[in-house]
Amino acid sequence: MIYADNAATTKISDVAFEKMLPFLREQYGNASSQYSLGAKAKRAIEQARKQVAAAIGAPSSDITFTSSGSEANSWLLRSIADNYRGKSIHIITSAIEHHSVLNACRALELLDVEVTYLPVDSNGRVSIEYVKSAVKPNTKLVTIMLANNEIGTIQPIAEIGHYLHDKGILFHTDAVQAVGHIPVDVNELHVDFLSASAHKFNGAKGTGIFYKRSGIDLPNLIFGGEQEHGSRAGTENVAGIVAAGYAIEESVKDMRETAERLRAMVQTTVVGILERIPDVWINGNVEPRLPGTVNLGFNSVSGESLMSVLDLKGVCVSTSSACKSGEDEPSHVLLAMGLSEEQAKSAIRISYGKDNTFEEAEHIALVICDAYNKIRSAI
Repeated sequence: MIYADNAATTKISDVAFEKMLPFLREQYGNASSQYSLGAKAKRAIEQARKQVAAAIGAPSSDITFTSSGSEANSWLLRSIADNYRGKSIHIITSAIEHHSVLNACRALELLDVEVTYLPVDSNGRVSIEYVKSAVKPNTKLVTIMLANNEIGTIQPIAEIGHYLHDKGILFHTDAVQAVGHIPVDVNELHVDFLSASAHKFNGAKGTGIFYKRSGIDLPNLIFGGEQEHGSRAGTENVAGIVAAGYAIEESVKDMRETAERLRAMVQTTVVGILERIPDVWINGNVEPRLPGTVNLGFNSVSGESLMSVLDLKGVCVSTSSACKSGEDEPSHVLLAMGLSEEQAKSAIRISYGKDNTFEEAEHIALVICDAYNKIRSAI
C-alpha cells in the first residue's frame, strides 16, 4: 500500500511513539495527583507545552491542549458569542473554511450572530481587500484558515492580521494543515488565536492545540477541575500530549529539508500525469501552497471512481477532506473557487508526507494514468 493522504492524517513518528509509550504503562499517573507518579505526568505535559509554544513562537502559558483542532475552533467561536451575549455581533470568515468553522458559524447565525462568508478567487485565495470591505463597527472576530485542507493554498494571514490588529479586531487562524509543515509564528502572523492538531504533523490522534494570546479571556470549555489553566477540565491525555510535543519539535527541525523533498515529489507526480493526460488541471495556487499537497481535476471522470480504482491498486488518495469523504457532494472549496459541480466532482487530492518516497511519487503517476484510461474506456 502507498499512503498519499497525509492531509487527512499522518503516521505517528518513531520518536513521538517511543516518547508516549511510557505514559501509557509505566508512568501512567494522573497529572493532577500530588505523588511522584502524578508529578512526572504533570512535568511531561508542561514540557510538551513548551515544545509546542517554541514551534509557533508563543509563550507556553498561552497554549491549551484540546482533543482536536475542531474542538479548538468550536470553543473559540462559541466563546465569542458568549462574551458578547446580548450585543450585536458580526463575524467574518471565508467560504472555504473547514467544516468545524463553517458549521459553528451557521449554528451561531441561529442565535442572531451575523456572519459574512468571504469569497475566494480562482486559486482559493482570500483577498485582503475583501476583508477590509467586510469589516463593520460590530465586527468582533475574523477567522481565516492559514492553509486549506483540500487544495493546500496558503492565505495572506500576516497581511490580514496586521490590518485587523490596527483595527483592534480579534483574529483567529485555523492552522491545522500548516503547523509542522510551513513556518508558523503567531507574532509574525498577528493572530490572537490559532488552532492545530497533532495527528497532522506525525503526532497521535486525539490531541489538539489552542493558542490564545495572553490577556484575552474566554469562557471555560469544560467545567470541573483546574486542568489546562482551569479552562478545560478533565484528566489530560498525557501520552498524546507528550507525543505532540516531540512530533512538533521533530517536524520543525526537519521542516526545510522535508518541504523541499515534498515539493519535488509533487512535481514528479504532476509531470508524470501531465505527460500522459495533458488536460488534467491543478486546483488552487501553485505557490504559495503546502509543500506536499496537490489537488487535480480530470475531464469526464469522477474523482470518486478514480479513488476507488486506486484503492484497489493499493494507493490511498482522497476526493476531498476526510470530514466529507463518502458523501456524494461536490467540494464546497472547489465550488467557491468557481468550478462547476462536474469539475468539482472530478477532483482528487494527493498529499505526501515525510515517509513517502520518489519511487512512490513516480508509481502513483503511472497508476493514476492507468486508472483514468480504464475508466474512460469503460464509459
